[in-house]
Amino acid sequence: MVHQDSTVQGADDAVRCIRLTLAYDGSHYLGWQKQPQGKTIQGVLEEALQQLTGAPTRVLASGRTDVGVHALGQVAAFRTKSRLGCPVIQRALNALLPSDIVVLSVEEVPLSFHPIRDARRKRYRYLIWDSPLKPVFLRQYVWFFGKPLDVQAMATAAAHLLGEHDFSAFETSGAKRKTSVRTVYELTVTRRHPGLPSLITVEIEANGFLYNMVRNIVGSLVEVGRGAYAPAWMQQVLLRKDRRLAGPTAPGSGLFLVGVSYSDAPVASSPDPWNLFITRGHSSASCD
Repeated sequence: MVHQDSTVQGADDAVRCIRLTLAYDGSHYLGWQKQPQGKTIQGVLEEALQQLTGAPTRVLASGRTDVGVHALGQVAAFRTKSRLGCPVIQRALNALLPSDIVVLSVEEVPLSFHPIRDARRKRYRYLIWDSPLKPVFLRQYVWFFGKPLDVQAMATAAAHLLGEHDFSAFETSGAKRKTSVRTVYELTVTRRHPGLPSLITVEIEANGFLYNMVRNIVGSLVEVGRGAYAPAWMQQVLLRKDRRLAGPTAPGSGLFLVGVSYSDAPVASSPDPWNLFITRGHSSASCD
């Protein structure tokens, strides 16, 4: 039985749009997008929503994370005729979902809201481990490179990608886009955590990303870091617009979608990469 204060006012057949903010460990999923075979984040979430609302429910995310990629602040939305309040939806979903997916917030938004089209900025974080000793407890969340990298050279190379450019050189073929031009607002390469000197953090925020753009940029930065190319090579690759000239695609395990901004304000982010294991902000749910 649902208590009266657990529902929202409105006509029984009125459609509502509900926005979710999610965190998940993508280690054991075939990415976000639902597939005929194999476990995906979207598939598990839609199953939970059908149990909750009693109706098939399609969920649309701000972006489709690939196999093994994680999220600290994925944004998704769905439409429903359910009158359940947002706090009830959050509690129920977190009870139904497996332990590697958590709903951080639930909010009712206008029906016009679109998690992809309305996004203005996205932020990703990529973690690299450059010690020859394997990080046993972090192995699913970093790229275990295993050889020392020159972080300063990588940071110098990264600076060439700031601003508005055609990022065709860092796009994996297969996705149709109107344009390959994107604006990168921030791209840093640092060793931020004093207790983990082998942990390298690449942080990037832009107004949008091409398919595998972040992982291809990271793979190219590692080429510079290991001494295969000088930092200026990155600018040459960018200008040539040829994917074959850039570095390899970094593994999905080290990549995290930090968050999405639906305004011109930067995505909120902690400066400490160790906070990737702490959910962003506090749990919240709000419905008018």
